[in-house]
Amino acid sequence: MTNEILVVGAGPVGLTTALVLARSGHAVTVLEAGESLSSESRASTYHPPTLEMLAELGVLDELIERGIVSQAFQYRDRESGPVAELDLGILSEDTPYPFRVQCEQSKLTPILLDRLLRHDGCVVEFGEAATSVEQADDRVTVTTASGRSWSADWVVGADGASSVVRKSTGAAFEGITYPERFLVASTTEDLASVLPGIADVNYVFDPHEWLVLLKTPEHWRILFPTDPNSPAEVEVDAERVQERLRGVADLGRPWQLLHASLYHVHQRVAERFRTGRVLLVGDAAHVNNPLGGMGMNSGIHDAVLTARALADVLTGEADLAALDTVVEGRRDVALSYVRTVTHDNWKQLREQDPAARAAHHAELRALAADPAASRAYLRRTSMIDSLRPLEPAG
Repeated sequence: MTNEILVVGAGPVGLTTALVLARSGHAVTVLEAGESLSSESRASTYHPPTLEMLAELGVLDELIERGIVSQAFQYRDRESGPVAELDLGILSEDTPYPFRVQCEQSKLTPILLDRLLRHDGCVVEFGEAATSVEQADDRVTVTTASGRSWSADWVVGADGASSVVRKSTGAAFEGITYPERFLVASTTEDLASVLPGIADVNYVFDPHEWLVLLKTPEHWRILFPTDPNSPAEVEVDAERVQERLRGVADLGRPWQLLHASLYHVHQRVAERFRTGRVLLVGDAAHVNNPLGGMGMNSGIHDAVLTARALADVLTGEADLAALDTVVEGRRDVALSYVRTVTHDNWKQLREQDPAARAAHHAELRALAADPAASRAYLRRTSMIDSLRPLEPAG
């Protein structure tokens, strides 16, 4: 089969890439290893600039219908309670969407798929796990585990952290793996009743066991660090998970638990995002810890900006140098912005020194009380600054 563009991976990043290209008039085939779209909740926070992009693609209204609009988030201390609450409404002069939307990515992907398949020449092939990617004579061939092959002018790898597409290019994937694994527990308990006064999103400081409490449409998610020396089977054991949840709040009975999963967390960036006619976006290009909700968001930003630049190359409106400027810019964001912000979040949540913790709490309280400082801080944490830095006054 011959196609203009192949996208490998039908997650939110791959489908966004395909939809941008389709809306630009290009035929796209998406190869997905799974037999259907993933039902895993995974990422669930959408920042304002991501909402702007999804609005341009015509899918935001449906996402909002399925999600929760959340205008504030909190920093809390495990022992003393609220530290500061920040109101994203202060960003109203920076974005038409001065809020977050809380909604699992598994609710976005069907919307993207539906929109994509409305375009002639666009298809998604499920159950086709890429096994090799080869470039020759200005064509790229992707072969899958089923033995089928597709040839295209361009391939975009959106196939996750273990990307076959990235590995085919020989690009190194350098960085670190965090010592502790992260445990995510999903519960149908109403945490707002259990912990009165919390926001939809809460970052909880504690030198021994920091937490993230996050509301989604159907459940609350609680993120814990785990002892790096404790076996995985111990950490996901039902009684051990209940013990961790009792530490959040003792209900006098077992928590209603939907599921719990344990995963390693990495901070890695590919040494290049373009190799010949192969491009990398999302987790295939860079991975980071989830503290701040920047993984899926930065991946969607990759998808939109890279696909637009590729579309311009295909129509002759731009050359490869312009495409490289975009993908190198996305790599710079992954290195100097996303990696820095999320790693700083991790360090602050687990700060051991009491004086340093107290100083940071004081800074957050002062920040929340200062509209100008709040706006600058929220532009950074909501990723607006990663796309359009604030112009100097005057």
